[in-house]
Amino acid sequence: MNSASLLTTSTLDDLLTLSATHHHKICPRQVLGVRIGLLAGLLLDLPLPQPDKRLIAISETDGCFVDGVSAVTGCYVGRRTLRIEDYGKTAVTFIDTLTEQAFRIAPHSNIRELAWDYTPSARNKWEAQLIGYKHIPDELLFCWQRVELTIPVKQIIGQAGKRASCEICGEEIINQREVIREGTVMCKPCAGYSYFRL
Repeated sequence: MNSASLLTTSTLDDLLTLSATHHHKICPRQVLGVRIGLLAGLLLDLPLPQPDKRLIAISETDGCFVDGVSAVTGCYVGRRTLRIEDYGKTAVTFIDTLTEQAFRIAPHSNIRELAWDYTPSARNKWEAQLIGYKHIPDELLFCWQRVELTIPVKQIIGQAGKRASCEICGEEIINQREVIREGTVMCKPCAGYSYFRL
């Protein structure tokens, strides 16, 4: 069943409007984010948006695409249900923390061209993508597959409120993100896993 067919146009438009609350307008990537989130709900058989923290989303990019994912799934960084692993790919892995099922969903590589088939009167490629992505069936818009996590779900989630102190720099580490090496508790930067250098 197609995720777009489960919605009325007004419902999809409502989700896109919610997605656009942090932007000046709705863009094609927000449409992809909303559609990917809807498909995740179908694949995992979960009602959306999730009111609790059962659904975790790991996005492989940032930006407006992620706002579309959040608008439909209820997964947000502030709720600790959205992670960003920036691989520069418009893809998301969704994890049902109860069943530990996980699906990775990404758009097919030809969807920019395919969008024209669904909006032949579009004035430009941006408009073709914006409108086309709303109507392309899931199986033509996305590829998805069940995936096995390389990190246990409990480790991805961590434990809120758990605190440790880095024995090297002295800074506090929360949510079980410390690294223990030869009995020494360290934060990730002190353990050599850092995006910055002092």
